[in-house]
Amino acid sequence: MQVNFLSYVQLTSRALPSLTDSKGSLVVVSSLLGRVPASFSTPYSAAKFALDGFFGSLRRELDVQDVNVAITMCVLGLRDRASAAEAVRGVTRVKAAPGPKAALAVIRGGATRAAGVFYPWRFHLLCLLRRWLPRPRAWFIRQELNVTAAAAA
Repeated sequence: MQVNFLSYVQLTSRALPSLTDSKGSLVVVSSLLGRVPASFSTPYSAAKFALDGFFGSLRRELDVQDVNVAITMCVLGLRDRASAAEAVRGVTRVKAAPGPKAALAVIRGGATRAAGVFYPWRFHLLCLLRRWLPRPRAWFIRQELNVTAAAAA
């Protein structure tokens, strides 16, 4: 929670006065697990869901106060970092996305002051399915897991 949520809140509270004066932007890098709950990721998912709730609420508060600070929520999937690959080895069948392409999507989203960025883009569809069709979403997520390997970890 300290790294994946509280540090964002602390940095934002310190930067907000300057961002308000300069009509700046906040770019929040989160995870698909902050939008769609998955098995075997409870603490990490809780922190990422908290990010989504905090920055979604902050965006509404700033809008009501007519404060021109953009908040871009970036929802990223598994990236091809060694630490991430090791943590999920044998647990998921999801293919890791190239880190440089994910970084470019984040930069584009921040530069255009987009409300949200999804990389890979198909994760936007999965997030939409979360509310509309919960049973197919659960089936899809289950297909991506190797439950026996995850339970053993």
